[in-house]
Amino acid sequence: MAATVVRYLRSVGSPTSASAQREPESVDALPRPDLRAVGEDERAPVSPAEFRTVLGNFASGVTVITAPPGKDEGGPAGFACQSFASLSLDPPLVTFMVARTSTTWPRIARAGVFCVNILGAEQGELCRSFAVSGADKFAGVTHTPAPVTGSPQLDAVPAWIDCRIQAVHTGGDHLIVVGRVVAMGAAGEGEPLLFHKGRFGRLAD
Repeated sequence: MAATVVRYLRSVGSPTSASAQREPESVDALPRPDLRAVGEDERAPVSPAEFRTVLGNFASGVTVITAPPGKDEGGPAGFACQSFASLSLDPPLVTFMVARTSTTWPRIARAGVFCVNILGAEQGELCRSFAVSGADKFAGVTHTPAPVTGSPQLDAVPAWIDCRIQAVHTGGDHLIVVGRVVAMGAAGEGEPLLFHKGRFGRLAD
């Protein structure tokens, strides 16, 4: 098992202000080997198309995961992510999944920290801007540094969660990232942005 688990970071505490910030450590971003989860002589039980169709029935919230810029990287990193969830209350942990082929993940791994920006019902276009590859995702997007890690906290999001990376595990063609919460906040207003069957949606009365 040790060969499949990335070297992880242990949090040394939960500072509540920028003055208590420590220099983040980087995390190993796993290399991109063959991503098959079954042997060449095995047949997958379901097709990728069927998998996506069936799992598309599960509605989820939508987030943007951000990280501060590293040395010589020019700007911050970020990507749209629907595979986010709370994991533990004590200690406070959250998790998200990212494709092992992601070009943004290595930058977040090097930063060692991230901020989860939970999007509201009117922020579909903001999500789309962070879902593209190769573009300047932060062009025209206003943000401020999260209080502990300095990761971009996007303006007008209903809630945000500031984290340090605690562990990274492999899960087939994705990585399972565990973050230790060091600060958080919520406006307490507005409806969430939902994703269902390949489309954005919102809560109905």
